[in-house]
Amino acid sequence: MSRVACIGECMVELKQAEGGLFSRGYGGDTLNTAVYLARLGAGADYITALGDDSLSDEMIAGWAAEGVGTVSVARLAGKLPGLYMIQTDDKGERRFFHWRDSAAARSLMDLPQTPEILNALAGYDVIYLSAITLSLYGSEGRTRLFAALQRAREAGARFAFDTNFRARGWPDLDVARAVFREAFSAADIVLASTEDLLPLYPGESNDALLSRIPGAEVVLKLSEPASMLRLQGALYPVRAEPLKAPVVDTTAAGDSFAAAYVAARLMGADPIEAARAGHRLAGVVVCHPGAIIPRAAMPPGLLPATSRKASP
Repeated sequence: MSRVACIGECMVELKQAEGGLFSRGYGGDTLNTAVYLARLGAGADYITALGDDSLSDEMIAGWAAEGVGTVSVARLAGKLPGLYMIQTDDKGERRFFHWRDSAAARSLMDLPQTPEILNALAGYDVIYLSAITLSLYGSEGRTRLFAALQRAREAGARFAFDTNFRARGWPDLDVARAVFREAFSAADIVLASTEDLLPLYPGESNDALLSRIPGAEVVLKLSEPASMLRLQGALYPVRAEPLKAPVVDTTAAGDSFAAAYVAARLMGADPIEAARAGHRLAGVVVCHPGAIIPRAAMPPGLLPATSRKASP
């Protein structure tokens, strides 16, 4: 089985319900991707830090129930996970409110066990993280992480970077642009979107945005239901299938796309097939409330019917 390390933060989630009430769950971009990867048959481990509280215990149990590995989750005494609240409008668009400045996950690159966690990345087939992940750590922490990614790549791992951008996490956009440049240069696969990149590079065309990413395998998700792939310098458009139900919640659309794309590549699909799988899963996810859809709603036949392992 292929192994994927997903690095990031999972938070307590308060989601808008009926009558002004909120339901409690948990979520985070890379955690959502890890869950969908596990459901699609990839051996996904989640790498983060949590507290020693009951909410953190609940998260660990929930991830394990989904088949997500938790061996590299650091538990910090006296710390708590972050908290976020989602309000969703009648078009399925969401607004986030965060309380996370002292969350345990922000300490992941500065712990006594950090070297061991980072050295273990070399044992994975793919290492997946997002721009939100990178926004959690300070400059020194990001330097440690990028150095570990380079060592892992030298050992045969592939680094997949998702451009998931939240302005709140990047108070200095010049710092954000510099970190993005470093991630673009280091990544074997870049999963980008115009929604993420235009706040950093306002007014640029799709071609100009793609020109900022030097990698050989780049996916740019567009504002319409389609994506543009650049593979070894050539461009390939991929359109999503029409939705079979109304959009109710766009949470985790990009996270699920990333999971299906990476899982398909690991199972031997070419990038165009992988992008189609990503669009298909995302198209189902947005028709359900919340980031993680019921298992019964997972679309059948999403990945190629082959067990051949391929490097992305």
